Amino acid sequence: MEAPLSFIHHLGVFASDFEVSEAFYTAALGPLGITIGYRADGVAEYWDPERDTPSLSLERAEEAAAVTRGVHIAFAAGSRDAVDRFHAAASAAGGSSRHAPRPWKEYRAYCAFVSDPDGNNIEAVHKEIS
Repeated sequence: MEAPLSFIHHLGVFASDFEVSEAFYTAALGPLGITIGYRADGVAEYWDPERDTPSLSLERAEEAAAVTRGVHIAFAAGSRDAVDRFHAAASAAGGSSRHAPRPWKEYRAYCAFVSDPDGNNIEAVHKEIS
């Protein structure tokens, strides 16, 4: 049996305010090369333009109890500069910084963490082997 490219095909996040969250994710993920590949009313699907999986599906929550909260999602970054740009863009688009970009020696990575508009922990991580 052949192993898949990634064991995650897609994730779904349900937003309390779709338009605010769409603006946040579009700004935050752009520096990582992740764009909207599909959009419909109340749905935006983000992926790498070279392949559509794994992907992040952002959807309008139909009720308050359905809002995604407390999730930690880490996105791969190609460089430290991409992590820095992610943090700046996410913060400017309504996110709040949890951890500014810096090396995390215990993970052999350079990372930044930002809360999305619903409080989810969104990370950009650039793995570095030392």
